[in-house]
Amino acid sequence: MSMSLADHLRALPDEALAGLLRARPDLTVPLPGDLSALANRAQTRLSVARALEALDLFTLEVLDALRLLGAAPAGTATHGTASLDAVLTVTAPYVTETRAAVDRLRALLLVHGPDTALRPVSVLDEVCSAYPAGLGRPAADLGDTAATELAADPAALRRTIMSAPPEARAVLDTLAAGPPVGSLTEARQDRTDDSPVRWLLNRRLLVPISDDAVELPREVGLLLRRDEGPLGQLHPTPPVLPTRKRGGAVDQAGAGQAIEVVRLVEVLVNDLPAPILKAGGLSARDLRRVARTAAVDEGTAGLLLEVAYSAGLIGVLDNGTGGAHWLPTAVFDTWLAAGLAERWQILAEAWLRMPRQAALIGTRDERDRPMNALSGELARSGAPALRAAVLAMLTELPAGTGAEAEDVLAVLRWRSPRRFTRPTLLAAALSEAATLGLTAMGALTGYGRALLAPESVDDPLGVLDREPGSVMILAALLPAPVDQVLLQADLTIVVPGPPSTGLAAELAAVAVRESPSVYRVSVDSLRRALDAGYAATDLHALFARRSTTPVPQALTYLVDDVSRKHGGLRAGSASAYLRSEDEALLAELAADRRLSGLAFRRLAPTVLVSPYQIARVIDALRDTGYSPVPEDATGAVLLTRAAPRRAPTAGFDRSSGQPLELPEAYLAGIVEELRIGDARARAARKAPVVVSGTIDDALAVLRDAIRDRVAVWVGYIDPHGSTISRLVRPMSIGAGYLRAEDERSETLHTFALARITSATLA
Repeated sequence: MSMSLADHLRALPDEALAGLLRARPDLTVPLPGDLSALANRAQTRLSVARALEALDLFTLEVLDALRLLGAAPAGTATHGTASLDAVLTVTAPYVTETRAAVDRLRALLLVHGPDTALRPVSVLDEVCSAYPAGLGRPAADLGDTAATELAADPAALRRTIMSAPPEARAVLDTLAAGPPVGSLTEARQDRTDDSPVRWLLNRRLLVPISDDAVELPREVGLLLRRDEGPLGQLHPTPPVLPTRKRGGAVDQAGAGQAIEVVRLVEVLVNDLPAPILKAGGLSARDLRRVARTAAVDEGTAGLLLEVAYSAGLIGVLDNGTGGAHWLPTAVFDTWLAAGLAERWQILAEAWLRMPRQAALIGTRDERDRPMNALSGELARSGAPALRAAVLAMLTELPAGTGAEAEDVLAVLRWRSPRRFTRPTLLAAALSEAATLGLTAMGALTGYGRALLAPESVDDPLGVLDREPGSVMILAALLPAPVDQVLLQADLTIVVPGPPSTGLAAELAAVAVRESPSVYRVSVDSLRRALDAGYAATDLHALFARRSTTPVPQALTYLVDDVSRKHGGLRAGSASAYLRSEDEALLAELAADRRLSGLAFRRLAPTVLVSPYQIARVIDALRDTGYSPVPEDATGAVLLTRAAPRRAPTAGFDRSSGQPLELPEAYLAGIVEELRIGDARARAARKAPVVVSGTIDDALAVLRDAIRDRVAVWVGYIDPHGSTISRLVRPMSIGAGYLRAEDERSETLHTFALARITSATLA
């Protein structure tokens, strides 16, 4: 009788058991009570699927060899074993690589047993393809007598294959490469040889398995693979990664893109608010609007908004009446005050850890609904790990060395073909890294490399306890912030570099930005500055102090003209009133037909009143060219620098998204707890229990019973240590438990898999 998986775990040394938990940390959550529970959890579909994601292509091919060589005969519930020598024979000449792959499978507990009897866990048949190595089932298992007789005569089989027409031989070669199942489009009643598939069916080289599908028997596939071997072409090493030396131009190009990304995020976030859809997210119309404002495509705008949201720069403000909007947060104001390199680092860190997939914006989900930016449908927990894997490939290259995206993706698909099943998302990760300035010219930038190094990642907001690195490298590449501008006669202001924080604030107050380096002074911008508290002398001094060129006369005249008119009128509540020492000006207003809608009435030579609200009066006056300013009840001028609306800071995820790494001391403690729990569970059994086969056998019987919906006698140990047998119909297996129905009492029972000792079909 072969050793059960639980017994195999008991025989492992503590170091090997800790290694298993380190490689498969999901087995520790929640902590199993004993080694039997750990063995059962290690054989669940979800846990095995996670373990398979860590395997490279060749290791999966070796696992296929084990499954193929140890395939159980049709109609049996047990899974066979295979010897290491047999595996080495079918994977020759890759002896060293095969031994390493088998050791890896053992370490992950996907395979156990001695070299003479290696046994894959039974659930692999459910998680992996039903056709190991892409080969079909033996002809005897397909239930076709004629095909079985042909397969039993190698000479006749070879002659039949050699007589196949070219079109039929092409079908055979395609199915032999795997998978071995194809469609049958012709009518079953048609027995002529007019089509390649029908020719093959008539010669029993293909066997129909349903009304519209055929299967290539294993014997035929093995004969067609005689030149390559039973496993087909093997891939013991990753594809060659051609590289190109890029030199110092990589950092320069990346730094330019970093400046652009910071600017675009500022523009996009400043263009909010935008309403939230009922289903969540930002509408396609609003995304197009903000994209036009920033002069970028919608894909880039969606990516940068997602990054800003992950960085906490965007949040949701709900006024309580259903009018929720996307708005900047207070963190955005802090971010604006930081240096250019610090702002870039915050965005890059947010992209690396955000559990969302921006590349899905604009696509449709499984229910054919559009996936919008900032919506919950974009959440993908594996997105950070995918980005980390893509960038880890580039960190392995020498500094300043790049590679083509197609070559990088080919190596990644070899390293983990079950994890990286969507090449478009891998390509999107590389494209997003280039958009953010982490990479340039296909190579990782120097500051990007420092950002990815755990010992040298910056943390401007004090979020991570790490040493500085990338900010200092990037700051050295960026042009120094400038405090001076060039004033031109057409009232434009040219900024010859990234503005300092103080200069940027002053320019935002007195001018309107037209491009990343050009601002324009206008009547409205000057009026806004005067409303905020600037005086004419302040504006003249600002322009003279900041400009390296003489202040244009036109700008001086414009400042004087706007400031002279500004405040000549005073507005208050009557609903509204106007007062001015200039009686002629008030007379002009009262007679101005453009303002007849305000229904002015003169109370005194220096006072007009209106029945309308002060905001409407001021807007109407400004629209017709006047410059009123509001005042309070005491006559003091009210400054109108409106405080920007801000959303509360979101509780965004700052986790790295990387697989859980358990400390060695913690692993040692878990192993000790498992040993103690296992000893207690075994001691609680009052009498020896006769187990019908191994735990793998019992699980196989239970899974077959679930599939066939038949009753099973289940033997188990109750909480008092007594062995009990119950006739039930299994319903499901998951999370370490069997759920089954007692048809006699019409009750549902739950059995811990760790306590099941046997399972026999009724």
